[in-house]
Amino acid sequence: MNFAFRTGWLCLPLGILLTACGSAPEPTEVVRPVLAVQPQVAASRFDSFAGEIHARYEPTLAFRVAGKVATRRVDSGDRVTAGQVLATLDPEDLRLQVDAASAQLAAAEADLALAQAEQTRYANLLDRQLISKSQFDQVNTRMQAAKAQLEAARAQRNVSANQAAYSELRAPADGVIAKRLIEAGQVVTAGQAAFVLAQDGEREVAISIPERDAAKHAVGQLVRVMLWSQPEQPQNGSIRELSPTADAASRTFAARIQIDATVENIELGGSARVFIGTGEGTQLALPLSAINADAGEAFVWVIQPENAQLQKRVVTLGAMTETDVPVLNGVTSADWVVAGGVHLLHEGQTVRAVDRDNRAVQLRTATQGG
Repeated sequence: MNFAFRTGWLCLPLGILLTACGSAPEPTEVVRPVLAVQPQVAASRFDSFAGEIHARYEPTLAFRVAGKVATRRVDSGDRVTAGQVLATLDPEDLRLQVDAASAQLAAAEADLALAQAEQTRYANLLDRQLISKSQFDQVNTRMQAAKAQLEAARAQRNVSANQAAYSELRAPADGVIAKRLIEAGQVVTAGQAAFVLAQDGEREVAISIPERDAAKHAVGQLVRVMLWSQPEQPQNGSIRELSPTADAASRTFAARIQIDATVENIELGGSARVFIGTGEGTQLALPLSAINADAGEAFVWVIQPENAQLQKRVVTLGAMTETDVPVLNGVTSADWVVAGGVHLLHEGQTVRAVDRDNRAVQLRTATQGG
């Protein structure tokens, strides 16, 4: 009896131990930070062009009426907001035009009142058969003409009032004054360029392509852009616009390069270099550190934007260089690929994508924008 009691107590610690072991939480996988890059444009040969950063939209601003510039309130490089007054014209001449138009309107109203009164009097005379129908028609015609003159005078007064409002030149959008082309005291004509506004938003690179190279390039062609302010982060882009005619003086063709991704801290007027492939088409390339192999088959780890998990993607490679390798198929320019420590990763692993400056990469936004 005592032996059984003691045996029960001896078994108790083992039961507690087994229970404790069964309820131990399973270890969770640590989310590993990985360097993520997008495939860059590669080609057998490149044309290289120096470029300058511009705003995507650069409207030339001008007064809609002629006059003498009374004030100039901004200068080149100033930041402005939509609706801000940039310059004004001397309002005196425009005010006199409004006064003259108002006087003409008052005269037209008086003429119409007189014509209507005369038409009423002649209508009574016609009813009493004291005048002929033709006499009444003449008076009625004068009354209709007075109505038309009144409408014309009213329209002219409205035009003059609008022109008076045009004495202020306002910014149509937020941005930076890229050029100032007028000065206070200067007499300008309607439509004469006063400012060039670099609107906030998209940025692109302006380049000039020599005449000998123009035939090799076309709108939509893929390019690589290196910003001098961010040389370690080359960007994918494309030719958005290519002038069909050469500049008469330089004999070069103006082109605008669209940058695919939204790049922060790009200064207007900054320098850039654009590389355009001239081989038989263009290819994408990845750093050598992104390439792994399994049973003689090359593959890369692609980060899925919806869940940040790794997917093994088999690729076909071209001829390697010292730093990168062309990828003939298997990835697109919108994919985010792991570019370091690839032999330590596995299929389905959740990772945290960062760039070369250890900043988080927005996978979904970047992929959709690419």
